[in-house]
This record gives sequence, structure tokens and C-alpha cells, in this order.
Amino acid sequence: MTVPHPAKKPAARARTVRRQILLLSPYDAYSHQQWRLTLVAMFPEFDWTVLTLPPRYFSWRVRGNSLSWAFEQQDILRRRFDLLVCTSLTDLSGLRGLVPSLTAIPTLVYFHENQFAYPANGMKTGPNDKPSKTSNRGEPKSAQNIPAESVEAAMLSIYSALCADQVLFNSQWNFQSFLSGCEQLLRKLPDHVPAGICQLMARKSEVQPVPLPDSLFEAALSARAPDAQGSPLMPPATLTPHVQSFHPTDTSPLEIVWNHRHEFDKGPALLLAIVQRLVQSNLPFRLHLLGQRFRQRPDEFAELDSLLESHYQSQQITPGINRWLENRNDYLQQLSEADIVLSTALHDFQGLSVQEACIMGCLPVVPDALAYPEFIPPDYRYDNSGVIEQQAASATERILGIVAARQASSALPAVDLTAVRASHRRADWLDHLNKLL
Repeated sequence: MTVPHPAKKPAARARTVRRQILLLSPYDAYSHQQWRLTLVAMFPEFDWTVLTLPPRYFSWRVRGNSLSWAFEQQDILRRRFDLLVCTSLTDLSGLRGLVPSLTAIPTLVYFHENQFAYPANGMKTGPNDKPSKTSNRGEPKSAQNIPAESVEAAMLSIYSALCADQVLFNSQWNFQSFLSGCEQLLRKLPDHVPAGICQLMARKSEVQPVPLPDSLFEAALSARAPDAQGSPLMPPATLTPHVQSFHPTDTSPLEIVWNHRHEFDKGPALLLAIVQRLVQSNLPFRLHLLGQRFRQRPDEFAELDSLLESHYQSQQITPGINRWLENRNDYLQQLSEADIVLSTALHDFQGLSVQEACIMGCLPVVPDALAYPEFIPPDYRYDNSGVIEQQAASATERILGIVAARQASSALPAVDLTAVRASHRRADWLDHLNKLL
């Protein structure tokens, strides 16, 4: 006698339904790619649908992404989703107007950056954009000096934040500079500006850094293994970089990494001034310029290339790497072999490139500003409040101080970045998602 299987209860079937999340990245630059790839990998229990647009033609991309997606991706956008996650560069209000069904979906907007803290004279660019202008010193924009082409992007980010149910920022500095910039801009508008706009956005905003994948931390441990390149390193919690091997009689060059985009906002003028001082100090060092570069780059890099060539010849040092390492493994390998990661950025909302280098074993030398005080100990931050010559002097002092400390076998504070590890951040991110699901 055959006994029929009992029918499954509807409630049991309901529990197996996977939540559908739509993720939008309209200007899919490297840091945005890292964020969305890690976020999707962190939550395999959800079904993710991801739409991206290439990181070029910034002004058009930011204002036109709603038009592009609404007419090119209608079939996808009209599907049933339980949650919409998008970056602050998404024209969310415009997209909802063109695809009304999106208005019924709970929405989380993530701010990797904001348009108010971007340095004056340093407009965002991509591979096919016009080059940034250069200047001896850049200052964060205020509402009074935002270029006309940025005002629309700034207003668009306000609209997107107002449309969102939840707003997240990758750093406290990003959050505070956004609110400050909004307040200044709204005060300048001529009339009919509703009261309480900034307070409304602040009430639904929190800080949640971009999580870095566990694989990065595991790669760092592997690079520090005793059999890795014959250079034993310590675990992250007690991180001791390669520069500890320096001794007063050691002639090995100091390995310095500068891993930023070759654009105005990453401070090439200050970088040049620091290298000039290092050359004058007669320190044997090798500088690796690993950042992404475009068809045109600030003039300081040509002068920097010439200066480094002369330095390597006089010191009889093999030149450092001076190219964008597209292969991720090659890039991480270079970071693991370096002693110091240097930042001269005029703006950095989380500092992913510095964080990656620190995880891989570098000690940082960074400005005492931007998002850096949130995760870098003060011993590694230089004074960037003066003119460029004073900033360069302070940064050089930090670099030489690290070398001197290691020569004297003195302890230096560890840079603990466990807080940005994906597995460490999963619970917080899941809480944000579940509140909206």
C-alpha cells in the first residue's frame, strides 16, 4: 500500500521564498564596484539584481542615469523587488518618476562621497572626461564656491536622500560634510525653501563603512606567513611592517606606495613637494605610483617622474613601479612588499586604498583630516593645515620618524582595521537591510 506524502504547508513554502533586492550603481568606479561586489557576497541568502553604468562623463552620467535605465532596462525595473539599494549618484527621484512602480519599494541610499566636500578646481573625471585643473592648494568646496556644473549633482543627491527610507554614509566625515554643505547651499537658494530639510535627512542617516572582503585579510595573513618571500610578519592585531628590518647600517631602500588616482583631488602637488624633501634628505627610498591614470594627468607627475629618475640613478636604486596594476593579485603583492603607504589626498571619504595597504602590512602617512582620524592613529597623521611647504615638511617628518623608530627597534602603534572586515560588518548591514525588508 502506497502512503501519499502529506502536502507541504503553505507557511513552510513561504519561508523558502528568497528576498529580491535591486542594486543600482550608476557611476561604477572602482570603490563602488568593491562595495557592491562585497555586499552581494556577504548576503547569498538574497537574490540580487545589479544594474551598473560605466564611470565616465560624470555630469551626464549623474543626471542621465534615470533616463538611461528607465528606457533601456524597463523589463528589469518593473519586476517585483522587496528592496532597492542604490548609491547617492543615482537620480532616484527622476527614476521613480519614470518608473512609478519603484515608489512602492523600500529604498536604501548609500553615500560613498558627497558633492559638497570635493575640492575646488578638481572636478571628478573618468577615462573620457576632460582633465582636472591643477592648483597649488585645494580646499573643500563650500556652497559659495561649488562650480555651476556641480550644483545640479549636489541638488540631485539631496533629492535622493529625501526619497530614501534609510541613508548610509561610509564615514562620519562624509556624513557631517554632507549636512554642512546642504545647509550652506539651501541658505543660498532665493525662496520657497522648506524648513527642516537637513534635519529630516539627518534623522534617517547613519554611518556604515564600506566592508572590505575577508579574502583581503586572508591574503594579508598569507603574505605574512614565515615562508612567504622569506619575510615573517605579524598578525593584523600586532602588525609590524617590513620597515622594522631597517638598521643604521642597512642600505635597503624604503618602499613607499602612493596608490591613488592620478588626478588633482589626490594632491599631486603635495606629493611632489614631499618627494623633493625626501630626495634632499638623502634617504634611499623607492616610490611605487600604483594609482589609476587617464589620458591626461596633472602636470606635477611629469616633474615627479623626472625627479625620481634622477634620484634612482644617483642612489643606484632600481626604479619603483610606475603604472596601474590591473591584476588584483599583482597589486596586493606589491602592497605586501611595501613599508609605507602615503596619502596626499585633498578629499577621501573612507580611504579604501590606504585601508587596503594597511591591511597588507604598510604603515600609513596620511593627512590629519578628512576620514583618516576615524581609523588611523595620530602618530601616522601629518599636519595639513598650513601651506603646501609646511604640509610636505610635516609628512616628511612622519616618514623619517617611522624609519628612525624602526632603526631603534622602538614600538609603533598598530593600525587595526578589523572594524571594516566584511564578516565583522555583516550583522550591522543585515540589520539595516532587515529593517526595510
